[in-house]
Order: sequence, then structure tokens, then C-alpha cells
Amino acid sequence: MELPIYQVDAFASELFRGNPAAVCPLERWLPNETLQAIAAENNLAETAYYVPSNGRYGLRWFTPAVEVDLCGHATLATASVILDIRREIGGPRVVFDSKSGELAVDRIQKNECALYALDFPAKPPAKCPADPRLGAALGAKPALTLLGHGYFCVFETEAQVADLRPHMEQLAALDQSMLIATAPGRDCDFVSRFFAPAKGIPEDPVTGSAHTSLIPYWSERLGKKQMFARQISWRGGELWCEDRGARVSIAGHAVKYLEGRIGVPSSG
Repeated sequence: MELPIYQVDAFASELFRGNPAAVCPLERWLPNETLQAIAAENNLAETAYYVPSNGRYGLRWFTPAVEVDLCGHATLATASVILDIRREIGGPRVVFDSKSGELAVDRIQKNECALYALDFPAKPPAKCPADPRLGAALGAKPALTLLGHGYFCVFETEAQVADLRPHMEQLAALDQSMLIATAPGRDCDFVSRFFAPAKGIPEDPVTGSAHTSLIPYWSERLGKKQMFARQISWRGGELWCEDRGARVSIAGHAVKYLEGRIGVPSSG
């Protein structure tokens, strides 16, 4: 059985930046073990699968190791495939049904490039006791540790976040499987990095879902509803953010890198 596949660099305006995601359109859901095997073979942070359903789309995301409940960059990549590469619908909005509920993506024209704006539920970080192993695992002690999409570690400067060299095996052993490191930005409102070695992602290049916690935190701290953020991984990413109360908007560009077909075993 052959399936179409696309690889898209999300939250990037040029190739080899942002976060690459694989997107596989399906006519029906395949067995979970097949979806997981394809994601492992792709060996990207996420592979997204979608199935059309009454004008909407079912959407699922897999890392090389597990299925996850929410993924921002692969959702953005999927929207770019549906709206601009395959042109499956005529309007500027696509609506997904997922494990995190209804998710919508709007295509917004910005100069000559399209921005894809994710409408996601907000997840403001909350106070929590920190694992005593956190500082050693991260390689530096945060000024503040909260809980939001995993550990939410706030540092005083962008340089401190950029200089982090975490011990991945120690991070994977913490009581939270994911970790955000963030600080005020020098040429943007805030910066971040994201680590999830326990889920098969040592460092994610750009993490849309982490911004469901980053946006409400920085919106309150900075007193701003609209913000511009950078994820300062080795690839780097740009995100236009808006705090809408119970929801957040996370927008970015997308660039197609690859289009092809893959062969997988037929299923009954």
C-alpha cells in the first residue's frame, strides 16, 4: 500500500529552519502499530496523520516513540498541506478534531507569505514543587519553576537559556517528562527551548504546544496581549502570539521540503 507524504518546515520562512514535520493524508485510520512504525521510520519530532470527516479532519500526532495529545508545529504543517499544497478546501480555515478537542487553523496573508494561526486552548503554568534533581539535570538553576506543559523553568536572561547544556538521561528520569526553559528576549518578547528526552525528543526545534503555557505567562508578566517570540534551538523558529484568555493564537510560516509516496504493509 502506498501513502502520500509531505515534509514541511513549520514556524520558518525558509528551508532548513523551524521544526520539520511529516504529514500523511489518510482515507481511514490505520492500525496504531503501523502509524507508530511510520513515525519511527521518519525519525522526526512528529509525524501527523489526518482523515477527512464531514468537512473537518481527524488529526493525530506521533513522535518516533509515542502518540502525543497535542503538537503545534505538526498541526501547522498539516494545515499548510490541506490549505495550500493539496488545496482540499476553498476557505482560509481548517478545523481538526483531536485528543485535545477542536483545533482550528486560519490562513492569514502577511505580505507575500502566508501565516498559519493555530487556535489552541491556553494552559497557564501553575505553582508546583520542583524535583530536587532538576537543577543538576538541566545544568543550571532556574529563577522560577512552575508546571505548564511539563516543568516551566524561567531564567533571567536569554543568554542563560541559550547556554543550557542539559544532561538528557537525567532529564528523562525526572518526574515530569517535558521541560520548557524561557526568558525575556533581546529582540523579541520572550525566548524558549523545549526538551522531552523521555518522549524520544531530546530537544525540539520549535514547539507550538509549549506556547499554550508560554503565552499566558508572558502576557501577564509583560502586560501585553500580542507578542513575538523566538525558540532558540539550533534551527530556530519565529512565532507570532496572542493571548485570548481561555485560548491562544500561535502563528508561523511553513515551507514545503519534500513531497512523495511511502510504501507500507497493507492492513485489513
